[in-house]
Amino acid sequence: MVCLFLFIPSLTHLQAIDLLPVEERRNGRETLDAFEEASKAGFRSTVRLVSKGRTLALGTIITSKGHVITKASSSIGVQEATLADGTSYKIRTMGIDKETDLALLKMKRAKDLSPVTWSEGNDPGEGSWLVSADPTLKRLKVGVIGAKSRPIDRIGGVIGVILGRDGEEMGGVMIQRIMPRSAGATAGLENADIITSVEGQKVTAREKVIELVGANDPGEIVDIQVKRGESLLSFRVTLGHRSVAFQMLDRNARMSGPVSKRKDNFPMVIQHDVSLPPTAMGGPVLNLDGKALGINVARVDRVTTYALPAKFVRGIFKKLRRPKPKGE
Repeated sequence: MVCLFLFIPSLTHLQAIDLLPVEERRNGRETLDAFEEASKAGFRSTVRLVSKGRTLALGTIITSKGHVITKASSSIGVQEATLADGTSYKIRTMGIDKETDLALLKMKRAKDLSPVTWSEGNDPGEGSWLVSADPTLKRLKVGVIGAKSRPIDRIGGVIGVILGRDGEEMGGVMIQRIMPRSAGATAGLENADIITSVEGQKVTAREKVIELVGANDPGEIVDIQVKRGESLLSFRVTLGHRSVAFQMLDRNARMSGPVSKRKDNFPMVIQHDVSLPPTAMGGPVLNLDGKALGINVARVDRVTTYALPAKFVRGIFKKLRRPKPKGE
């Protein structure tokens, strides 16, 4: 009993002296002061993309005349772009690249803006320091590269259900559980429905349902026929993202909070751990010299963010800015 009494104060004391003061932590004042050059560049070349007073995403200024690149799926319905100094401009969408989930926007009547300066060298290695602005454009966040640059494979869309029993004797595949607010729930599917066909193809095995549904991307519509009691019902289901539909089953996802809906199927990404919410996607990620290594495109979880490398962003900008042939 005496030993226990002596041990607890010692542990408490160790914890107290091991904690860094707030201003000395990664995103504390003293740490951020060391990134002054990157801070200036980050705020100058980033805009908030706003709809009805709400920030949807960030955007990266590409030209002095107000061309902006951002994450397409996060900026739907954007009305205005607001600079760090509070100046706002009306904005329109010029084009979208579905492969990279980037959109090119144009700020109306903008001039003499400060475009981002791209890093011309190779991507820095693991452990290199990075900075990005948070959605308020009043604070910078710091992190490091966590892995080698690599492509991210495609993940197909989902109905958002857990499949149960299947087989010829059932005449299809039973829905054991529908995830709340999933594509299936929105469409009107119910627990114990038996899926009999997907896109007109008869199904009696779970694997076949997964294959047919997964061949489509999130946002695409799939025709599902189910047996409910004695009735045959048809539904048009707009597929959702796997990470969103099954978030409640993933402990790490629950701890991570909100994540980007699209966080897969990128040709190449820089993975880093700058702590950013989904509304900060579309903004630049900068090295210590204030030069952009790429644009943030997906918050994956609480310790992982993907950025599309600069060379891809520049290529997409040229592609989307190019005038379309007449008739398109």
